[in-house]
Amino acid sequence: MIEIRRYTSADENRWDRFLEKSKNGVFLFRRSYMEYHADRFVDHSLLFFENEKLIAILPANEHAQSLVSHEGLTFGGVVSGDELKTPTMLDVFQSITAYARHQGWREVVYKPIPYIYHRVVADEDAYALFRQNARLIRRDLSSTVNLQRRISYSRERKFHMRRARSRGIEVSESHQYHDFMVIVQENLERRHGVKPTHSADEMKLLARRFPDNIRLFGAYQRGSMIAGVVVYQNRRVAHAQYIASNDEGREMNAVGCVFDDLLNEIYAGYDYFDFGISTEQGGQYLNAGLVRYKESYGARAVVYDRYAWDVS
Repeated sequence: MIEIRRYTSADENRWDRFLEKSKNGVFLFRRSYMEYHADRFVDHSLLFFENEKLIAILPANEHAQSLVSHEGLTFGGVVSGDELKTPTMLDVFQSITAYARHQGWREVVYKPIPYIYHRVVADEDAYALFRQNARLIRRDLSSTVNLQRRISYSRERKFHMRRARSRGIEVSESHQYHDFMVIVQENLERRHGVKPTHSADEMKLLARRFPDNIRLFGAYQRGSMIAGVVVYQNRRVAHAQYIASNDEGREMNAVGCVFDDLLNEIYAGYDYFDFGISTEQGGQYLNAGLVRYKESYGARAVVYDRYAWDVS
C-alpha cells in the first residue's frame, strides 16, 4: 500500500535529501527554489511512502479543481529513487488518483521530467500515464545539443561565428544580473509585450542561493555587457534559462560568442546543453526562426509534454 502525505515545512530536509539521491530530480525541485514564489501558488506537493519508507515525491500545487505538476516549474513529475520499479510506480499513480478524488478535484495535470534530465533510465511514469488513460494536452518543443555526440554548426553559423569573433567580443562569467535582466526585460516587452518570469531581484536572490547551479555568462564590448545567457546547471545538463542581447549585441551576434564558449569549453564535459523551447500558444505554434537559430548550433528536438487525466 502506498501512503501519501502532503508536504509541510517540517519535511524540507527530508525532501531535499531524497531529491539529491534521486534518479531524475533537478535542483529546481529544492524547496528553497520552489518557495521563492510561494505567494503565487497554493503548494500541494506530495510525499509517497511504502512501509514508512519514502519512495517518491511530487512537486505540485492546487489550481481550481485540479492537482497540477507545479505551475512554477517548467516540468515536475514524480521524482523517484533507484529502487522504485514499474509495478510500484503504477501503485503511486493509482494512489494519486485516489488522493485527488478524495480531495474533491476533477483532474490531475502532469508534466513529466524530460529524459535528458534522467540520471538513469526513468520512464516508469510514462507507462503509468498510459495506464491512467492520461491524454496529451500540450507538447512544447525544445532544442538540445548532445554534447557527447555533436552535430556540427551549420555553414551559416560558422560564418557568423568567425565574423563575431573578429570583432573583439570578450566572454566571461558575470554577476551583473541586474544589468542583464534589464536587457531581458527590454527584449521581451519590445517583442512580445510581456515581462520575464523572474525580476532582477529574484534572479539575484536565486543566484545567491544556488551559486553552483545558476550562472551568468556575458559578452562584452569595451567593458560593457551587450549580451548574455543565464544557465541553469542540473547534474549533466546545462539549460539556457535566459538569452538576451541589446541592439549592439544583436548587430554583432554577440550571444553567438557566448554559446560558442558554453558548448565548446565550459560545458563540453556535460551530456546535454538545452536551449529551451521555441513553441508558443500551448505548443501549437512553432517559432520557425527561433528554432532554426538553435538548430544551427547542432541542437535537435526534445519535447516537453503535459498530460491530464480525470479522477472524478
